[in-house]
Amino acid sequence: MPELPDITVYVEALRRRIVGQPLVEVRVNTPFLLRTVDPPLAALIGKAVLDVERSGKRIVVALDDELFVVLHLMIAGRLHWKPRDTKGKGRTSLAAFEFPNGTLTLTEAGSKRRASLSLYRGRAALAEIARGGLEIFEATLAQFAERLRAENHTLKRSLTDPRLFSGIGNAYSDELLHRARLSPVKLTSRLTDEEIATLFEATRITLTEWTDRLRAETGNDFPEKVTAFRPEMAVHGRYGLPCPVCGNPVQRIRYAENETNYCARCQTDGKLLADRGLSRLLKQDWPKSLDEIL
Repeated sequence: MPELPDITVYVEALRRRIVGQPLVEVRVNTPFLLRTVDPPLAALIGKAVLDVERSGKRIVVALDDELFVVLHLMIAGRLHWKPRDTKGKGRTSLAAFEFPNGTLTLTEAGSKRRASLSLYRGRAALAEIARGGLEIFEATLAQFAERLRAENHTLKRSLTDPRLFSGIGNAYSDELLHRARLSPVKLTSRLTDEEIATLFEATRITLTEWTDRLRAETGNDFPEKVTAFRPEMAVHGRYGLPCPVCGNPVQRIRYAENETNYCARCQTDGKLLADRGLSRLLKQDWPKSLDEIL
């Protein structure tokens, strides 16, 4: 799922292209995409784009007359900028937004349709969908600490909870926890003030570095290589590969459709975290430490 760095670069690319442009036409290719009924799509036609914003992991396009288009890409949704009157083809094409200078298309890979398009009238209506997550670059250390300690969960769960923190998901939570050298399963209630300060700094540095990296990679083009798996990442998606800090193999915990990647040497004092499925299967044969498998 595109997270804060990716969404930020999408927003900036869209601002350069569609702010000040009127929306000429909207084509929705699947009935499952549009999640609201009022205002209707027809109300958008002819309205000029005033701004493009980020709301958590959502992209918000603000139009005249306080109309808002909200796109949630979910896991496999992606945006593309094409020449005017580009017709989307195939099952992956969900929608197209025509402007005088080009076409913004929305695609989604795979068979599951999770990406969504929602329309709102007025800032008050838009505010109702906000998840309330703390914006890390607008927060103080004290506010960050308060959010972490608001509920007693694992660090991974708390950091990826949109009610607690805005824009952080599975990929970048792995990266910032590795930078902070903290276990993804450590309970927030057990964090020291020093660990929270370290995590706060690691979060800001990680998200800044990756946003700057993606900006440089995209330049003035439209971002087309949006992915949660990048070879330059330290641990996310790098199971079995060497940790860039200590050289030991990156480990993982699998659950549902996600996995957490971490370095046992750097983050858990050499302890291997239990994989819910595999550890139950192996029981007593499940290795407890990194040294047992090296």
